[in-house]
Amino acid sequence: MPHKSAAVPRVAVVTGANRGLGRETSRQLLAHGMRVVMTGRDAAAIERAQRGLANTSENLVGVSMDVTDAASIEAAHREIVERVGRVDVLVNNAAVLLFESAEVLAIPADAFRRTFDTNLFGVIEVCRVFVPAMARRGYGRIVNVSSGAGQLARMSTYAPAYSISKAALNAFTRILAETYRGRGILANAVDPGWVRTDMGGPSAPRSVEQGVDTIVWLATLPDGGPTGGFFRDRRPIDW
Repeated sequence: MPHKSAAVPRVAVVTGANRGLGRETSRQLLAHGMRVVMTGRDAAAIERAQRGLANTSENLVGVSMDVTDAASIEAAHREIVERVGRVDVLVNNAAVLLFESAEVLAIPADAFRRTFDTNLFGVIEVCRVFVPAMARRGYGRIVNVSSGAGQLARMSTYAPAYSISKAALNAFTRILAETYRGRGILANAVDPGWVRTDMGGPSAPRSVEQGVDTIVWLATLPDGGPTGGFFRDRRPIDW
């Protein structure tokens, strides 16, 4: 009787995977049976994060990728395709938080540019390189890690550059989802909440596991799942 081969695992790429939400997302996607590519601009930090997950299987791969550098993204994509063949899931987690307590007009123009380079333009460039091949294969899950700070319905004066960049990321998510609607691509934004990470600080009320739950849920949506939405705790929220 012929042996039935095991299903080929989905492949997920996680940006900013060396710590916090990115590292925990990688751990949980591994636990879901995915093959995970952890990326970040610091190769040594990614290697340490891999070791920290205590996973030596071929399902965990580390690749250097600076989301603010188009050439780095292209090179990472080539390496990932060579090593794992394809990408099915993209979690855009890399982000920076600059001048958190400053008033909006006191923030230097360069700080706005650096914030947008990572939090918005970096996501756009990563999607530009990775998403078309997903669409050609008819399957893709894109999770853009946003923030409640970017929610226009509740926006205040907190972290102006960061908040504005996340609102723009939400807009990009909507447009991306509509662009690929009906082609097997589900693209959504997520607010993980205020989480105890290096960025969130020790006073945050949510654990990293709680913060990642909705990210992983969106990364593993079945066909016919939601697209073009903004979610917190697996429920849609206002933009």
